[in-house]
Amino acid sequence: MKHKTFLWFFLPSGMAMFLFIAMPIVSVLTQSVYAPHEQVIREVENCTLFGCSKATQIDQEATRALRDAEPMGRFVGPSIYTDRNHLAFAEIAEIWRNASGHGNFFGQVTNLPFYDALSFTLTYTALVTPLSLAFGLIIALAVNALPRLFRGPVIFVSLLPMIVTPLVGALILFWMIDARGVLGAALQALAGDPGLSIKASTPLMWTMLIVYGVWSSAPFAFVIYYAGLQTVPGDTLESAMIDGASRWERIRYVILPHLLPLTTFMALIKIMDNFRVFEPIVSFSAGAHAKSLSYFIYSDLGGETRLLSSAAATSVLTIAGIIVLISPVLVRTWHAFGRVRA
Repeated sequence: MKHKTFLWFFLPSGMAMFLFIAMPIVSVLTQSVYAPHEQVIREVENCTLFGCSKATQIDQEATRALRDAEPMGRFVGPSIYTDRNHLAFAEIAEIWRNASGHGNFFGQVTNLPFYDALSFTLTYTALVTPLSLAFGLIIALAVNALPRLFRGPVIFVSLLPMIVTPLVGALILFWMIDARGVLGAALQALAGDPGLSIKASTPLMWTMLIVYGVWSSAPFAFVIYYAGLQTVPGDTLESAMIDGASRWERIRYVILPHLLPLTTFMALIKIMDNFRVFEPIVSFSAGAHAKSLSYFIYSDLGGETRLLSSAAATSVLTIAGIIVLISPVLVRTWHAFGRVRA
């Protein structure tokens, strides 16, 4: 394709990416280094028949003039990133000086708001991503081995988590884990504790959110893997069978290497998706037990006082976290592409 033809072909997509991706990121990055103006307080003297008293009140006109002069707010540089609600450098240094052991240190660090959200986000991403890919591959291999007559109904059932609206699916599971629900009652019976409640336990709620994440993500991996299985060379599989390779050996040495590019692609997609986990926490009303970085941003933007600068800083840190997580996969892909070209 000629360069000029490619330029005109890419121009609409490039403009859309610039307007709806690059510009918002620049805007968020700019907002994260500005803080709202503090209200101007002035002292006034109120005199009555019984004497005079002094009081403080907000000078609305001066505050409004200050905001009009500097609509972005006051420039604070990276101080929002390092305050207690984010990276908390000063607090971590103090905890390190006072910590008696590594376990005590990490336990106190995760009590800080940002690191509390980061710990759940990393745990969710580290578990849901490989588990959803593994279950998707297992389902795809099982469905591909079925007779054609049964494949259609099984594929339909396997895709139900993708067909059902995520919010509805999360609410159904949320009702099931209630003490009066099927899963909640079964767990109480197995544990022999009538007072056991998943909703009141942080470890159980984390487990339930991860289970839901795998359940809702596995169909995506299944669809991609099932499509990839249709492209596996039949001659290679037949040669492996003639050579006496077992089913597991055919999967390990023929199918898995063939599906590696798809695995890399899905790993990138799911890491970015899982690192932004938000809907399950809202659907499960799990904010008291699990907070993700996206939920942290949502909390800053809610309420009567919207903390735009804090939300912007958390957004930038979230983007940085995603870049760090996907960098090894991107580097590996780049090197593999370079070897292919060579």
